[in-house]
Amino acid sequence: MNDISMDEIEFTPWPEHLATKYRELGLWEGKTFYDYLVESANQFPENTAIICEDREYSYQAMVEEVGRYAAGFSDLGLVAGDNVVLQMTNTEEFFFCYFGLIQKGIRPVMALPAHRKAEISYFCQHAGAKAYIINGDDYSFDYKTLAQEVVQDAPSLQYVLVKGECNIADDRFIALDQCRKDPDYSQNTTSDKVAFFQLSGGTTGVPKMIPRTHDDYAYSVIGSNEICEIDENTRFLCVLPVAHNYVLSSPGTLGIFWAGGTVIVGDDPSPDAAFELIEEHEVDFVALVPPLALLWMETVQEDDDYDLSSLKVIQVGGAKFSETAAKKLPGLFDCQLQQVFGMAEGLVNYTRLDDPLEMITETQGRPISAYDEVRIVDEQGNEVAQGEEGFLTVQGPYTIRGYYKSAYNNERSFTPEGFYRTGDIVRMTAEGNLVVTGRDKDQINRGGEKIAAEEIENQLLRHPLVHDAALIAIPDEYMGERSCAVIVLTGEADIRPQDMKTFLRDCGLADFKIPDHVEFIAALPKTPVGKIDKKKLRTIYSTQLATTV
Repeated sequence: MNDISMDEIEFTPWPEHLATKYRELGLWEGKTFYDYLVESANQFPENTAIICEDREYSYQAMVEEVGRYAAGFSDLGLVAGDNVVLQMTNTEEFFFCYFGLIQKGIRPVMALPAHRKAEISYFCQHAGAKAYIINGDDYSFDYKTLAQEVVQDAPSLQYVLVKGECNIADDRFIALDQCRKDPDYSQNTTSDKVAFFQLSGGTTGVPKMIPRTHDDYAYSVIGSNEICEIDENTRFLCVLPVAHNYVLSSPGTLGIFWAGGTVIVGDDPSPDAAFELIEEHEVDFVALVPPLALLWMETVQEDDDYDLSSLKVIQVGGAKFSETAAKKLPGLFDCQLQQVFGMAEGLVNYTRLDDPLEMITETQGRPISAYDEVRIVDEQGNEVAQGEEGFLTVQGPYTIRGYYKSAYNNERSFTPEGFYRTGDIVRMTAEGNLVVTGRDKDQINRGGEKIAAEEIENQLLRHPLVHDAALIAIPDEYMGERSCAVIVLTGEADIRPQDMKTFLRDCGLADFKIPDHVEFIAALPKTPVGKIDKKKLRTIYSTQLATTV
């Protein structure tokens, strides 16, 4: 009975003494996301908030559009406390839906464009989602067909709202544009309520849902703005998936909106497309992941046709950026590099803009807040000496205390005191900066996308010809890590690596979860206690595959 009740907990609050402390210190300001947006609109009504292709919206126009969607969501019968899966590509409607839902206390689940049936069906079922919002205009993937598959597995879904043409003979499918009603500027939420759900990469299966309140998330955004020196003149290029925690809040699009700056939305992160936007719109701030940063660096060395002189700051985060590349980037773009290391569960670290170059290139920064309580501990949970490697744990004013309806993961991921076990292995410099040296969790960080090894292994073991399987990370210059599936086949079975990849795609997995390599082996090596020896596998295949790429 206790296990069932624990699994129904949607939100784990901060202990009252900490919540009181954060409020008294002014860290939690008692404002909702919508309050911050309206403040910007009142202060900078004519400033350009969003540029997307040939469309521009002032802050005044943005608040009006948000109000139209908020009214439409209420008209459908969605109410405060309902959950909605929001899966949209980079387009202005994402922001109108995001703020419109939050304004009414309706909680978006921030699905990424790369998620497929396995993940989306789970989100809808686990959250009891009432609606699923997609971009039907996107030609890179057929989200409408995906939605038709998802509704068969998710009885709670009452609506699928489709941006663009909605030519589906199902009453649950409605064109998103039909949701636009006369603007409603009232809100139905408070700052201490859950505003939305981010998603964790996880280690044991599909992503876990991360409840973020207005108070805690707003504090991290405002703190990020101060560190990154964001103001009403900042022009931010958003080319990473707009729902991702990094590009949403570090300081991301929310930081820009709350400062009165301009977000330029792009749907193509390739250098040629992005450089054109930088030149056209005089972009001065952009956030990248390491593989994309390396690609941009290669291109800018070969092609100087674009005027990128407006760039002031390039952030690199989502995965560790190599020191060698970090040292080259500022000179290639004649701008400042800022390293970002954070997690959707909370803690965010930045190198500061005035840090010495060595600190910027050799560390992953230090926490936003003096009230981030960081402990680096050994396997017994004892704090290690300064400069020694250990496991990163943290609590603070914007780090969650528990996942949504997940007693098992909460017990694994949080200490009895409420510290979050991040799964990162780090050491701390004398100046208080963190250097990430590895991962404790069985998780692969593929260019910023987190892959739970167990999830892929479980899917592989469903194949009738697979006897045993292990997914490992191997180093990669561009992605940081690539994934490699090492498989033991049954008997005399014979199958090609591509067949295994096709099988996993047919399981409904996101493309980034499909192994980069598939290798067959007679038997998986084991440790003395009988576990698969992944360390040995990584040694074997890191060497072997390094000679073939």
